[in-house]
Amino acid sequence: MPPKSEQATAAGAGASQPSDQGSMDPFLHLLRILPYSFLRPPRTRLKLPSSLALPSPMTVFSLVLLTYFAVVSGLVYDVIVEPPGIGSTQDHFTGTVRPVVFLPGRVNGQYIIEGLSSGFMFVLGGVGLILMDLALDRNHARSVRISFASFGISAVVIAYLMSMLFIRIKIPAYLS
Repeated sequence: MPPKSEQATAAGAGASQPSDQGSMDPFLHLLRILPYSFLRPPRTRLKLPSSLALPSPMTVFSLVLLTYFAVVSGLVYDVIVEPPGIGSTQDHFTGTVRPVVFLPGRVNGQYIIEGLSSGFMFVLGGVGLILMDLALDRNHARSVRISFASFGISAVVIAYLMSMLFIRIKIPAYLS
């Protein structure tokens, strides 16, 4: 007797799927049908060890958010190119050296602090969108939903305004 998934597939094989008839592209049809005409996936039954437990959803969310921060901050660029953490420029009038956080005029280059601050603003905007989504949940009290909505909206607005400020510092003639 075949497993339940094969019985359901065999029973539903006579009915045509609406997505199958939606595409008239013959290459897509061949790509979907041809490999399965001579290849059969193996029937394996993998079991996880009993000592291995799935991580909690919050742990997975934290890892995804940390990975997102690392990617949008340019961590790979920082490791490969090894830019300085912060730059410096000399004041023309007084001759003193001033620190510079943003590498002006170069869109494809950055200081380490510049990447981290931009990445933080992107993460702040994303967390603001998540908070605004949580504000729509009817299971929370009204005051909690208002707090989620206000913090979410303010986080998105701050992230947007700061990102636009960073772009204007980086590229002085942008949108002017």
